Amino acid sequence: MSHTAELIAVGTELLLGNIANTNAQVLSQSLSALGINVFWHTVVGDNPQRLKEALDIARRRADILITTGGLGPTYDDLTKQTVCAAFGRPLVFHPDILEDIRAFYESALHVPMPENNTQQAELPEGCAVFDNPVGTAPGCAFEAEGIHVLMLPGPPHEMETMLRRHVEPYLRRLSHEVIVSRDIMTFGMGEPSVDELLHEKMAHMTNPTLATYAKPCEVRLRATAKAPTEDEARAMLAPVWEMVCETLGDVVYGVDVADLAECCRAQLLRRGLTLATAESCTGGLVAEKLTAIPGASAVYRGGVVSYWTSVKGDVLHVPQSLLDKYGPVSAECARAMAEGVRRITGADLGVSVTGTAGPDADERGVPVGIVYIGLAAPEGTFCRPLDLGRRRRDRIQGLAANHAFDVVRRYLQGLPVERI
Repeated sequence: MSHTAELIAVGTELLLGNIANTNAQVLSQSLSALGINVFWHTVVGDNPQRLKEALDIARRRADILITTGGLGPTYDDLTKQTVCAAFGRPLVFHPDILEDIRAFYESALHVPMPENNTQQAELPEGCAVFDNPVGTAPGCAFEAEGIHVLMLPGPPHEMETMLRRHVEPYLRRLSHEVIVSRDIMTFGMGEPSVDELLHEKMAHMTNPTLATYAKPCEVRLRATAKAPTEDEARAMLAPVWEMVCETLGDVVYGVDVADLAECCRAQLLRRGLTLATAESCTGGLVAEKLTAIPGASAVYRGGVVSYWTSVKGDVLHVPQSLLDKYGPVSAECARAMAEGVRRITGADLGVSVTGTAGPDADERGVPVGIVYIGLAAPEGTFCRPLDLGRRRRDRIQGLAANHAFDVVRRYLQGLPVERI
């Protein structure tokens, strides 16, 4: 039997934007892996009437309802009371749970338990209790009218702990299918172009399915299959991967890879090569993305943020005559920066970025969005010229950083690097 779930997050702070609803992302990923369809996310404030209305809608379209939040000891924590009223379940006091809460206060928080925490020991009659070893609010699950109702705490570390300890085993018994997804990562082609090439095929796919998602500065395709076992689902996805690679060509840079930086790190490690960076308009973003990856020190020698033209000359040894003739935003300067950082760090490869990120043209009138990526390698020095258009400053910087990684990636794969 196929199950459909709705997630209902309770908390006015979510509606106000004071905190992000990260619980929904974690729960959706978990339920998807269990073969449970998540078709709706709902967020409702700390208001019993509006929560009741949300529950009335959800119970008509889903057979698994999961709430997060509203299980605390304060006056506005009314999730249990509202859910139990909606399903005709009385609340029952559990003395043993109260003792667990009292012990948590004394052993973990080293303070006496406030009396208003007593209400946290009240749970729906006949429910399965989910203990909470990292907080005070227990969760629970019960079935009524063919609907499974699960209530979980709102703090993300409490919710996720309960999810792994109790919720996943509970739901695993309900589902007889698994859903497996693979993320096919691309760079160098916009989402409209990707969609145009794949739309006809995607429109006729039911299981597996394929959908495009625009990430910052790149496009991800998610292939998803549902089957009785994980191995069967993965086998169904293999032809999808082959079809996408055949259609899109070398703009595909990996599957289930976090990003281009991780792709480059893995390939550098595999080849036993090291990289150094020289950055101007990206202000160290290329280095930041690479060093955020554990193990980057095995492939990354170091970098120079040469924001001022004088630093390009004094540190990277870009000839002054070249700077005077072509300017700091030029193919010639990009090549010299890459060669300079490769030389001073002893890295196998040097990659550089120089350009105009805006909001105004540079002192020589080079318009916003003009960027040059340099790559110095044992075989020679290359340059990719770019016109990224008049975009937001951070968007230009992000795209430029990704182009730097793409140049390195293509070099390592034996592909043309100067143009996509």
